[in-house]
Amino acid sequence: MTIKAVVFDIGETLTSDTRYWADWARWLDVPTHTMSALVGHVLARGLDNAEAIRLIRPGVDVGAEWQARRDAGQGDHLEESDLYPDARPALQQLRDAGVWVGIAGNQNREVTGLLQGLDLPADAIATSGEWGVSKPRPEFFERVAEWAPGDRQQIVYVGDHPANDITPARAAGLRTVHLRRGPIGLTMSAPDADWTVDSLTELADLVRQLQ
Repeated sequence: MTIKAVVFDIGETLTSDTRYWADWARWLDVPTHTMSALVGHVLARGLDNAEAIRLIRPGVDVGAEWQARRDAGQGDHLEESDLYPDARPALQQLRDAGVWVGIAGNQNREVTGLLQGLDLPADAIATSGEWGVSKPRPEFFERVAEWAPGDRQQIVYVGDHPANDITPARAAGLRTVHLRRGPIGLTMSAPDADWTVDSLTELADLVRQLQ
């Protein structure tokens, strides 16, 4: 079946989380290497990555700590260097092929404007903060199915996280691509994905072949 729309996760799919965690390391006054190691530790145990912050400051209210960062002018920030090198070219290749391109992931609502500020070749951008529901909740993928054009089997969701991205997207009737990128994408397989790719360039080539 022809693919009409491709919707992308954000973190570790289009953007690298490297600077995000480096910013947290500076805020918490620990070495960047320590922060990265702790994030890897909690992810390997299947825990939310916010647990890495609680390991450094036991009992901390992560939401309140994030608000303190924002109040100090250290909130969400995105720039061109945060994009993976293949992100912009792959999105453009898909649009040039006549595919509708969407971006939707678990991010604060402010990230929508930050992504729009990068002038990415995308038809629409949304975040869980904007929608009021986060992955892997079924309601998130129902929104994706209503938001993107085409029947559900004509919509592809792309992400690195098997449990947050691939399994719930398939449960919603969408087609799925597992991207082997980042600490989760490289260490966790997604056997229920329709396709697995090692880059967004490979994804763009795959979709164009299916048109």
